[in-house]
Amino acid sequence: MSIDYINAEDILKLTDSSPILDVRSPLEYLNGHIPGALNFPLFTNEERAEVGTLYKKKGSRVAIIKGLEFVGPKLSAFVQQADSLNTNGTLALYCWRGGKRSASMAWLLSNAGFNIKVITGGYKAYRSLVHKLFEQPDWKLIVLGGKTGSMKSKVLREMSTFSEQIIDLEKLANHKGSAFGWIDEDAQPSTEQFENLLFSELVKFKTSEPVWCENESKTIGKVYIPNSFWNHMQNGILFHIDVDFNIRIRHILSTYNLDNHADLIFSFEKIRKRLGHQATDLAIHFIKSNQIKDAAAVALEYYDKFYDYGLGRKNPSRVLKFNFDHDNVIEICESLIQEKNKINFNEYYSVNSI
Repeated sequence: MSIDYINAEDILKLTDSSPILDVRSPLEYLNGHIPGALNFPLFTNEERAEVGTLYKKKGSRVAIIKGLEFVGPKLSAFVQQADSLNTNGTLALYCWRGGKRSASMAWLLSNAGFNIKVITGGYKAYRSLVHKLFEQPDWKLIVLGGKTGSMKSKVLREMSTFSEQIIDLEKLANHKGSAFGWIDEDAQPSTEQFENLLFSELVKFKTSEPVWCENESKTIGKVYIPNSFWNHMQNGILFHIDVDFNIRIRHILSTYNLDNHADLIFSFEKIRKRLGHQATDLAIHFIKSNQIKDAAAVALEYYDKFYDYGLGRKNPSRVLKFNFDHDNVIEICESLIQEKNKINFNEYYSVNSI
């Protein structure tokens, strides 16, 4: 039917009835893609590698001929696959730079009766958009901090019910942020895909209003927080939650799957050098004796030292401390929001900018 060219920014305006097709290879897609896009590869991983090698060694004409050999038998399958999508007749698609792969698929599908929107500049243009958003200077972050077990994630997620803008970094990373954070989580995305997921959340928000996120290390499991956003976090206001040790223990026991002793032992072994042999052996003994509460206490003592060290390095003017003697998450949210509403963020950031 037709082929139109759209900018990367226009992706955000597409509806669910206009699927986005990523025509790159499965490995490229796995490393990073536009959230919600479907992998619709022109080449398999092996085919792409062979075509790329021929292009470098023998030139574009030989590579194109080999590509046609690979793609030719698949043409009818591509059309049938596109027909199976729940679509209004419009498909958006992209490759790495908006080059031959997207042009070839656009030609085929438009001739098969679809209205095609090709993303100019491809995935590379989208990635530029991602980094541009992270680097915006006007993000106003409230960083929710507290020792391990202080219900930070629970409080953060409850904040959304109060119409607050929140970024759940641990949810995006499929990791709870500690040596034990991988337990019962899905496989983590690549760092690149984590950035894409973070972008897809941030782009919904008003920069004129503050955004809540949880205090995290530079890495969440194997995923890295992008430097520009990490700098915003360091320059944000830290709302430090302090709750009773027993509340923290109860929260940890209710958050983690404690039945899988092998995973718990494996996680303690990962921090043996930093925790110390004696403490690690004691924690493992507690696990094997099904004294999980005592093992959790050993872990908390370890993580508390690191948190106290990090808190001590913060600029006191950027830290607000809150002490709660209960675990009522709704009341905690109400108290924190009440304090947030007292802050003149424009004034704060003009005084406390990096």
